[in-house]
Amino acid sequence: MRPLALPRLLTFSFPSQCSLRSKSRLKSPGFSVLSSPIQSQATEATNTDLKSEYKPGIFDNLFLALFRNKMVQEVGWDSEKPGYDGLIEVANRLMMNGRSNAETAEAAVRILRSLFPPFLLELFKMLIAPIDGGKVASMMVARVTALSCQWLMGSCTVNSVDLPDGSSCTTGVFVERCKYLEESKCIGICINTCKLPTQAFFKDYMGVPLLMEPNFSDYSCQFKFGVSPPLPTEDKTLKEPCLDICPNATRRRQILEKCETVQCPKV
Repeated sequence: MRPLALPRLLTFSFPSQCSLRSKSRLKSPGFSVLSSPIQSQATEATNTDLKSEYKPGIFDNLFLALFRNKMVQEVGWDSEKPGYDGLIEVANRLMMNGRSNAETAEAAVRILRSLFPPFLLELFKMLIAPIDGGKVASMMVARVTALSCQWLMGSCTVNSVDLPDGSSCTTGVFVERCKYLEESKCIGICINTCKLPTQAFFKDYMGVPLLMEPNFSDYSCQFKFGVSPPLPTEDKTLKEPCLDICPNATRRRQILEKCETVQCPKV
């Protein structure tokens, strides 16, 4: 989810880090989730080996507590579990409360907005976002995201991405292995409480286009600030099937195995 240290934005200075040639993209080793018993055991071992070893800093617990408190206020419920595990349970409840995916995304946008003083977002959109065609603002939010959101997503780094004008610029953030996706085990939570609302929040309230590209095979995620997302009908991530590790999908499969016919889930 989103940067909590935005008041420090104006203290950043940026060297010229945009070029007309495309930079090489950061690649990470992929892994796939398989369904056979033997392969699943191997995959679980791989999961453990590949988990990010990010060590929380002194402010991370404060960020987590603040974000969780805002989420609890929106949901009207809190988990008894402490720390990150409790946060994931509240995120699950946020998904359950929404009558539709759009309603869930709107609630997540309200949570993000509540983290910032309203005047700060308005000033940023009015004064910073238009500079140099939006590149300055995109570089700023990329750096703040990488610095302030590792408690939520895990280890991440700023990288170069291709912009619509043909140039390349350090306006990307590469998340090596998203903790939020890995712990929630749910594509729906990733899409409806993180990807879609975060994209909408930056575009509508900060004036910075954002495309997020989660990889559901290796749990990495590429943020591309300064790049507009495709239409929902053209966004491949919105058509992904459930993860094999999703507990809800597992329960559905168990129920369907006992049925002679499979009823349409839309009925």
